[in-house]
Amino acid sequence: MLKVLITGGTGLVGKAIESINDNSYEYIYLSSKDGDLRNIEDVRAIFRKYESIYGVIHLAANVGGLFKNMKFPVEMINDNLLINTNVLQVSHEFNVENVICALSTCIFPDNYENILTFDDLHKGPPHSSNEGYAYAKRILEVQCRAYQNEYNRRYFCFIPTNIYGPNDNFNLENSHVIPGLIHKCYLAKKNNTNFIVAGDGSPLRQFIFSHDLAKLIIWAFKNYSDIKKSLMMIPPHNEYSIKDVSIMIANAMKFPIEKIIFDTSLSNGQYKKTAEVYKNTDFNFTELNEGIIKTVEWFCEHY
Repeated sequence: MLKVLITGGTGLVGKAIESINDNSYEYIYLSSKDGDLRNIEDVRAIFRKYESIYGVIHLAANVGGLFKNMKFPVEMINDNLLINTNVLQVSHEFNVENVICALSTCIFPDNYENILTFDDLHKGPPHSSNEGYAYAKRILEVQCRAYQNEYNRRYFCFIPTNIYGPNDNFNLENSHVIPGLIHKCYLAKKNNTNFIVAGDGSPLRQFIFSHDLAKLIIWAFKNYSDIKKSLMMIPPHNEYSIKDVSIMIANAMKFPIEKIIFDTSLSNGQYKKTAEVYKNTDFNFTELNEGIIKTVEWFCEHY
C-alpha cells in the first residue's frame, strides 16, 4: 500500500484524518517524538525510516491564537520557515511527488473589503497581530509553486478557515478562539465565576469542523488538479461573531449566558476575513452549533 506521511499527525486535524478510517493509503502519523522538523537531519532520518513515500500531508506548524502570535513573533516566523522549508526540500530529495500543505486565512491582507480568493493572497500585508506566522505561511505557498515550476512536483496548499473539534489545543494562552473559549467557560462554570471573553465580541469568523476538513483534505490529495492555485476549503455557512460563538459554547456547557462578560480592554484582533466558498465538492458540512456541542462533550470527557 502507498505510504503517506502526515506531519503534525497527532494534532487536531491529524487525529481527525485518523478517525475517518480511509483505507486508500498507509497513513503514518508523525509527532514531535519522531523528530524536530526544524532540523533538516531529523527530517531526513524520518524519510529514510519509512522509504518509498508516495506523499506527504503537511499539517505541522508552530501555531497558536492571537495572543501567542503577538507575544512570540520571532518564534512564529523562524520555526515555521524552517519546518516548511525542510519538509519540502526533503520531500523533493526523496522523490516524493505529492505534497499538500496547510495554510490559514489569517495570512490574507488585513482590511480587505472583498471576499477573499486565492488571487488576493499577496495583495497587502496581513494583520499586524500575526504577521510572523502569516508571512511564513505565505512563503510556503510560494515554495510549493517554485517546486511545481522548477521540478514539476505536485506540491500545493489548502486554506481552511478557523478549525475546531476534538483533540484541539485547549491551552488558555496559546489556543485558537473556540478551544480557548471552551476551556474558559468550563473553568467559569466549575469556579462559579463570570465567563470572560477578550474583546467586544464583534469580530466575524468562518469555522470548519476538523472531521469535515479531514475528509476534504483526503479528497483534495486524491483529486485536486488546479494546483497553481491553493484550494479554498471553506464551509458554506455565514460568518459568526465571537459573541455568537461564546453563546453557543455557554449553551453547550449549560452555563448562563448572562454571565458572559466581554473585556473591551483586550484586543479584538482582525475584524473579519471573509473567504470564498469552494463549491466543486458535494459535501454536507457540520453546522457550527452541532460541532461545538461535540467538541464541548469531548473536552469535558478528556479534561
